[in-house]
Amino acid sequence: MTGSDGAPVQIDTSRPHPARVYDWWLGGKDNYPVDEELARRILAADGTAVRGARANRRFMHRATRTVAEAGIRQFLDIGTGIPTEPNLHQVAQGIAPDSKVVYADNDPIVLRHAEALLHGSAEGSTEYVHADVRDPDTILRLAGESLDFTQPIALSLVALTHYLGEDPAGDDVYGLIKRYVDVLVPGSYLVMSQVTPDLNPEAIAQAADHFRRSGTPFFPRNLAEFSRFFHGLELLGPGVISVYGWRPDPEDVAAQAEGIVPLYGAVARKA
Repeated sequence: MTGSDGAPVQIDTSRPHPARVYDWWLGGKDNYPVDEELARRILAADGTAVRGARANRRFMHRATRTVAEAGIRQFLDIGTGIPTEPNLHQVAQGIAPDSKVVYADNDPIVLRHAEALLHGSAEGSTEYVHADVRDPDTILRLAGESLDFTQPIALSLVALTHYLGEDPAGDDVYGLIKRYVDVLVPGSYLVMSQVTPDLNPEAIAQAADHFRRSGTPFFPRNLAEFSRFFHGLELLGPGVISVYGWRPDPEDVAAQAEGIVPLYGAVARKA
């Protein structure tokens, strides 16, 4: 299932990519000088970037574990990023080995690593789609080769929507996410996290400016704007909250002593 209809893809190293910037913050090696340069500039402006990336990753682990323990056996993770263990399929299949996982991302380097590293359990399946979140028809069609959309699915959009905006050209992020949610049957879940200016407005404004100057759109959202993604869904407790505070493990409680992280996270169920 790899590739968008099998089309050849090329890695563009002339401009930074969010997945590779995120990889640098997590201490990964799968990034280029242009990505490191932007990552360092943002970190200088927003000293929470590294611990925010780590806290966001742990939020994904806890959210995946929560929905898997609730009985979900199918997962669609869009905006996957470069594999960093444990990956979503490892968490889900660690609870239910028969879980089926489809990853989707638009960076060719993610595709290459996914093909090499993202191998799931024998009982379940782990597949990868090379496509952009803004192309729901392609993602849903290819994901449907592995996932059964007549059964509940967990849709994971972790640290993705702050790269999606609303503009006169018609880039309507709320309408876009609704297209994905609308195809999910009742009993499905939506897992999301998003950078917010609420907790550190000056630093986030500077970070957003660095992203935009590099050619990457960046749209931090406040509490009301992020909460809007969950309209019509049933939020799991504790609701929309800093990723540190969403059903934290002891590790997360201890990490809060390092300071704030300007990311909201939430998980909601489609009734």
